[in-house]
Amino acid sequence: MEAEGSPGGSPAIQTERLTKHYGAVQALNALSLEVRNGEIFGFLGPNGAGKSTTIRTLLGYLHATSGSASVLGLDVAADSVQIRRRTGYLPGGIALYGSLSGEDALDYLADLQGQPAVRREELCERLQLSGHDLRRRIRDYSRGMRQKLGVIQALQHDPELAILDEPTEGLDPLMQHAFYGILEDMKAAGRTIFFSSHVLPEVERICDRVAIIRAGELMALQTVDDLLARRKRKITLRWRGAAPDLSFVPGLTDLQVRGDRATATLAGEVGPFVRAVASPALEDLTIEPASLEEAFLEFYADGEGPVVRTRESSTGDSAAKLP
Repeated sequence: MEAEGSPGGSPAIQTERLTKHYGAVQALNALSLEVRNGEIFGFLGPNGAGKSTTIRTLLGYLHATSGSASVLGLDVAADSVQIRRRTGYLPGGIALYGSLSGEDALDYLADLQGQPAVRREELCERLQLSGHDLRRRIRDYSRGMRQKLGVIQALQHDPELAILDEPTEGLDPLMQHAFYGILEDMKAAGRTIFFSSHVLPEVERICDRVAIIRAGELMALQTVDDLLARRKRKITLRWRGAAPDLSFVPGLTDLQVRGDRATATLAGEVGPFVRAVASPALEDLTIEPASLEEAFLEFYADGEGPVVRTRESSTGDSAAKLP
């Protein structure tokens, strides 16, 4: 059954040249992207890139200067109340009423949402927020406990779409792992997660696709696998005796040879490289896995860039301008 307000299986989020200016400051500039139903979508960029402005505009807390956007098939300008009712939102650096207990805060926010808190007990158990903790005043909470409460208030009503801004900030590694499990279960149940973060390893771990923005402009929109496939890997080789001539090996750059050891950067497929260097004299070979962090930093390395074209298996080509 299709969700109300999402006719014809429309995208969970869609923006068309969405622009937001604060006077002379261009927070968003003609941002066009699509978030599919049932995916975990990573939204990447450093502080000041426009991530939070995008989220606040999608939820109707800010009004766009130009362009348009829809969430769950609803127009963000005309239907913001309905959108907020059907979504779960965790703002970055969430602020809660310190005089309330955790339980009272969750009750209050559920009432504002207008939806029953059907997942609260389960989420509290998975994030290890006990009944004793919930009876304490929030002013006595640690930073991690406040973040747990923020996650629970965003998800307690089992929303169709969760919009999460830096959701693991303040969580210890054990709770981060529990949180990832919650998101994976939501995805399995057909929910959509829009995940804004600058913690790249977690985005690489759980997201299906990522959008990278810089100064309010879209730089890339790709699957995580496709983005990583374009990255360069660092390699180290050690030989029995002096290293041979490696200038003929495909894909190698930044080659440095010192005695029996060689280091280089590898672009492209690993297979042809391994076949080219295979030899009984090769004692050791280390290939560092491509990381999303390196991909991200490469996009931000230059101040100017060309239009890049990215290929996605289900939608064909999409283009983004490198600012």
